[in-house]
Amino acid sequence: MICSSIFFIIFVTINPLSEAILDPHYYDQTCPQAENIVSETVRNASTFDPKVPARILRMFFHDCFIRGCDASVLLDSTPENKAEKDGPPNISLRAFHVIDEAKTKLEKACPHAVSCADILAIAARDVVTLSGGPSWEVFKGRKDGRISRANETINLPAPSFNTSQLIQSFSKRGLSIKDLVALSGGHTLGFSHCSSFEARLHNFSSVHDTDPSMNVEFAESLKKKCPKPNQDRNAGQLLDSSASSFDNGYYKQILAGKGVFASDQSLYGDFRTKWIVETFARDESLFFSEFAASMVKLGNIGVSENGEVRLNCRVVN
Repeated sequence: MICSSIFFIIFVTINPLSEAILDPHYYDQTCPQAENIVSETVRNASTFDPKVPARILRMFFHDCFIRGCDASVLLDSTPENKAEKDGPPNISLRAFHVIDEAKTKLEKACPHAVSCADILAIAARDVVTLSGGPSWEVFKGRKDGRISRANETINLPAPSFNTSQLIQSFSKRGLSIKDLVALSGGHTLGFSHCSSFEARLHNFSSVHDTDPSMNVEFAESLKKKCPKPNQDRNAGQLLDSSASSFDNGYYKQILAGKGVFASDQSLYGDFRTKWIVETFARDESLFFSEFAASMVKLGNIGVSENGEVRLNCRVVN
């Protein structure tokens, strides 16, 4: 325990993308029940709506990739400013009410103590664990940002990216190729609407109507779900055949040519990432440990002490 804390403090001090040192015991004095309150809220919400885990995990990724893990994705738009949550890649984000509920409970138990950014980081860990995945110690002490701009969401990695584009995007945030492949495994939870992958199914290129990296039978099944033109706006595909369970099935699907996003399947077509995909498909326990380590690293992106603890996660103080 002491050793891991020392290691992490050394890491965050030298990480150029972070200005603050996080601590797993940050709320021990000011709000010792913080994690229990968040965990209970997440558990209840997930029991009521099984889609909550995938939605919270995606929300955390999208928050950390824009301006760092500062809860800027939680801010509502105002007449003067269109916020991140209303940017094109984020319009489909859901489950903000879960974070709101946790915040309301925390403000009653420990007023003005726990940041929205920390609530989201704890919730992201909890939804993975609840779904059968690994657990990890969440380092805390993030402050909430005051800026949220929809036009900055253009910097989120797109489902159409190839591996080189993904590596570049993750590298800008201090994340390695291993982190990229491990964190992509978060797609083991979740669902995608047709719009994010239909370009692979129809008129893919001048030579191929369908993306040739896709399993033929899988492509045909997706075409039936996502015909052209498609009148069903809710149509789509689970990203993993066991989409409510956190496991290594995502990697097994990629090996079989059944990655839903072009970005997912590209990981198996590039020598820099292919061997990691194969390793995680073979060894679930290794995937779990690497995913947990990469989530800790992700949670430290852009952390700053120059922020606030919002009283309402949707508006700045």
